[in-house]
Amino acid sequence: MRRLALVLMSSGAALAVALALAPAVVAQPDFSATPIFGTFTLVTGFVPDPQPVPVLTGGPDDASMLGLVDAASGEPCRGWMNGAAPDVRVSYPGGEAFPLRFYVASDSDTTLCVNLPDATWRCNDDTVGLNPVVQVDAPASGQYDIWIGNYAGGAPEPATLYVTELATNGPP
Repeated sequence: MRRLALVLMSSGAALAVALALAPAVVAQPDFSATPIFGTFTLVTGFVPDPQPVPVLTGGPDDASMLGLVDAASGEPCRGWMNGAAPDVRVSYPGGEAFPLRFYVASDSDTTLCVNLPDATWRCNDDTVGLNPVVQVDAPASGQYDIWIGNYAGGAPEPATLYVTELATNGPP
């Protein structure tokens, strides 16, 4: 009986050590969840352009720890966001006549993570001052899920997400 108890205790200790040393399984942001600040359908030539969406930035999840990588640059995404749900969802029928551009205007240091219809990520930090911009030059039809983060974490900050088809539009 003592030998059985020792074997069970040893097995349990080995399992605990193995779990402690195993790489952490990192959850991806949930793009199936209902967006926090709304869902919008925009068609080519939408008005007003840019389309403004008031949001609060940030959340408990570090984008770099979620394994998100920008498909264009290969760089890890940055900032603290709410991975439980996108901030905004844009349904867009696509079209190659115009780019689709997302940018944030805020008094705080913001980041932007966009999940494209093909499930790749585009991310940005500090394109114009402390404001991010993501531009998709030949946007595909489908769902664009957008997360707006804080670079350093902390309390949520007010910001405005803008969606535009005009490459000349951008943060102030």
